[in-house]
Amino acid sequence: MAVRKKDVVLMATVSSFENLSHPTRSELRQFAELFMPLFQASSDEAKRQAVAALSQCENMPAAVALFIGNQPIEIAAPFLAASKAVADDTLITIARMQGAAHVKAIVSRDSLSPKVIDALVALRQSQPRSATTSAPVMESPAVPLSPAPTETNEADALEEQRVANEEALRERILGLAGHLGRADEDRLGLRTLTDIQEALLVRFARSREATHFATALADALSASRWLAERIMLDLSGQQLATTLTSLGMGFLDAVFVLERLYPHLTEQQHNVTRGWMVLDALDPEECHERVEAWRRADRYTYRHDVPNVPAPQETPNHRFIRQAPPQRDMRVMGRRSR
Repeated sequence: MAVRKKDVVLMATVSSFENLSHPTRSELRQFAELFMPLFQASSDEAKRQAVAALSQCENMPAAVALFIGNQPIEIAAPFLAASKAVADDTLITIARMQGAAHVKAIVSRDSLSPKVIDALVALRQSQPRSATTSAPVMESPAVPLSPAPTETNEADALEEQRVANEEALRERILGLAGHLGRADEDRLGLRTLTDIQEALLVRFARSREATHFATALADALSASRWLAERIMLDLSGQQLATTLTSLGMGFLDAVFVLERLYPHLTEQQHNVTRGWMVLDALDPEECHERVEAWRRADRYTYRHDVPNVPAPQETPNHRFIRQAPPQRDMRVMGRRSR
C-alpha cells in the first residue's frame, strides 16, 4: 500500500511538472529536490511511466537528466533516445559511466551534435583494449575447474564497480544540484548592495522620498543620477525590479520597495501581489547583463559630458563661486518630483 502511494505521488509530481510550459529556476530546483527521492521509493513500473512522460518535456533540471540517464537501461532507454532536454555534456557523461546498452540508446537519437559524436567515437576506440582484457574473465565461468571462487571474485568486482559508479553519480548529482541552489547566493564578482545601501533604499521607499531614493540608487550602481531616475520612470516597476535583483537585494525587501513606489503593484493575483510576481519571474543572470549594459551606456554618456565641464585644477575658484546652477537643478528636480 505504501509503495502504491509513492507511485501515485511520483506520477502526480511528474504531471504537475509537465504542465509547466516555461518553468522558472525555482520550479526546476523544487522538482529536482522532490523527484529523485520519490523515484527511488517507487516501483519499477511507476519509474518507467515517469521516465516515459519526462522524455517528452522540453525543459529538465540537469541533475534530474543525469539521474535518469544513469538508471538501468530498461528504464532509461526511452529518455536517452527521445528527450530533447538532455545537454550534450550530460549525454557524454552517461556514455562514459554506463555500458554499451546506454550508448546504443544515445546513438538511436534523431540527431546528435558533433561534440557528442566525437565523444562516442573516442569512447568506442578505447573499448577494444578493455574488451581484450575482459575476454578471459568472460570465458572463465565456462571452465569447469574451481568455478565457485571465480564467480565469487567476479561478483565482488561487479559489486565494487557498481558501488563506485553510484558514488561517482551521487557526487555528480550533488554538484549539479548545488550549482542550481547556490546561484542566487553566490555574489562573487557581482555588484552587491551593502547593508547600509539596502537599508537606505528601504527607508526612502517607505517614506516615498523619490528624490532621495534616486540618489541612493545611483550610489549603489556607481552611476549617474540620470540613470537612476530613468530606471524609476518605468512605471511598470520592471526596470527597478531588474536593478534590485541584479544588486542582490533580499526578495521580501525588493517586493516592499516596489509596492511602496508603485502602488498598483500591491494588487493581488493568485494569492500574491503583482510586485511579487514581477520579481519572481526575473532571472538573476539576465538582470546582471541588462543592468551592466545600462551602466556601460551611462558611463559612455557621462564621459562624453565631462569635457564640457571646466577641470577643477584649471579654475579652482569656480567650484566655490558658482553655486547657483546646482541649486537651480535641485529646484527643477523638486518641481518634477512633485
